[in-house]
Amino acid sequence: MISVKNLSIPGILHDVSFDVARGERVGLIGESGSGKTMTALAIMGLLPDLPATGSVRVGSTEMIGTPDRVRRTVRGSKVAMVFQEPMTALDPLMKVGRQVSRDRDRARALLAEVGVDRPDAYPHELSGGQRQRVLIAAALAENPDILVCDEPTTALDVAVQAQILDLLDQVIARRGMGLVFISHDLAVIRRMAERVIVLKDGRIVPVDSDYARALAAASAPGAPAAARSVGEPVVALTDVSLTRGATQALRDVSLNVRCGERLGIVGGSGSGKTSLLRVIAGLSAPDSGTVDIAGDIQMVFQDPYSSLDPRMAVGESIAETGADSARVEEVLSQVGLAGMGSRLPREFSGGQRQRISIARAAAPRAPILLADEPVSALDITLRARVLKLVDDVVADNTLIFVSHDLAVVRELCPTVAVMHAGRIVEHGATAEVWANPRHEYTRALLEASSL
Repeated sequence: MISVKNLSIPGILHDVSFDVARGERVGLIGESGSGKTMTALAIMGLLPDLPATGSVRVGSTEMIGTPDRVRRTVRGSKVAMVFQEPMTALDPLMKVGRQVSRDRDRARALLAEVGVDRPDAYPHELSGGQRQRVLIAAALAENPDILVCDEPTTALDVAVQAQILDLLDQVIARRGMGLVFISHDLAVIRRMAERVIVLKDGRIVPVDSDYARALAAASAPGAPAAARSVGEPVVALTDVSLTRGATQALRDVSLNVRCGERLGIVGGSGSGKTSLLRVIAGLSAPDSGTVDIAGDIQMVFQDPYSSLDPRMAVGESIAETGADSARVEEVLSQVGLAGMGSRLPREFSGGQRQRISIARAAAPRAPILLADEPVSALDITLRARVLKLVDDVVADNTLIFVSHDLAVVRELCPTVAVMHAGRIVEHGATAEVWANPRHEYTRALLEASSL
């Protein structure tokens, strides 16, 4: 089905070779920037203007060096791709149903299959997880023989992630499809792939190498966050409600966050987590209720590409926060991108762009840091480094941390709030909530996190 032979791109990929048989499931793992996404783009014949050499064949069609009209004949019908960043892959001016299929009934059926019931919505009216489900529906629209998934569950909470993986399982088994599955989540790779390919610095390395063992070791859960001393409330919400389009995003939310507290917010896609952060940051005005903030705020956004100016070097973007050149270089070094401040956002991988967003928010050392899925696109080894950076940056200040990764929240945040359908359904010490969840939705999240 897929034959990759000696694929090379100077400075990115080096003599990458592998095959995917009909019906075979292959997982690609490796750190951010290791070449996983570039390999997927080569399979799709979507490489940017780079001097690629070698061969990539999908069936009998060569995808390297052939005219685009030839490559277009296999995209969608033979091989389809679920991209990593849904906001950049979807047309912002077109309703999502139309982007999935021109047949309205088929579009509705495909969207319903992946859990989206709003075919007439525009991408900006959906949550990050809902947008990613739209991409999955679009990839399945022409019943391809091969599915290439580039971090397809990155923005999904654990419950929806399990549903989407079940869906992919069923579709692939029913059609005998081949699968190339890219993820930094080893648990997901173990579930979805029969064979694993490990990439490091653009090269395939043995699965029993020290590097592969280090990846496995880094996936082990960390220790739970210790209790912290807290002061007076610095964030106070009282009976806050917010409507976005036809959706009630927040429903009578009341929340106090104290100085020095680290609060994790978890919940399903579309539960209101991001809407809550936007209200706290002053980016959305509530329909009712009050929001009181004591102190400056910086925010790490969920979609790194859309939050960075594509025409501005990333060092300049960080300097806009008021950081001097020494501080810019310091935070870039802390997130593993030393010396790269002169590059543009498009020159980085999705995971690298997310690190840049974190560096920009960390640079001014604000007393309140809001983080919306700040490590969702990072591999497990880099995730540990970035969480350490967040820990160092926040120090004794206040952190409100949104994530669908319950293990990350447990490791970083001593207190947690669980959101469902725009409400906070459970709030308390993380250890107590984990040990004795009171709400049935919390119990469902914890059960799904054992994936």
